[in-house]
Amino acid sequence: MAKKKTAKKKVAKKKKPAAKKKAAKQESLVVASKVKAYVKSKGMMSSSDALEALNKKMYCILDTAICRTKANRRSTVKPQDL
Repeated sequence: MAKKKTAKKKVAKKKKPAAKKKAAKQESLVVASKVKAYVKSKGMMSSSDALEALNKKMYCILDTAICRTKANRRSTVKPQDL
């Protein structure tokens, strides 16, 4: 008797979903090295948490300025919006 060849079933690999962006993680708007150099020039030290907080504050400031700009029916953010 000849042995029957059994066809191996190919198991479809599950595709991983596209890299999900963390909602809390935003692109940095501040240059860490420049901030650290400035703080160091004042005789102080900075933590990585301080840079993250500064980045969040920057987003908040810009979002507020953008809302004010839209309220004034403009498309250009001006110094007074900040």
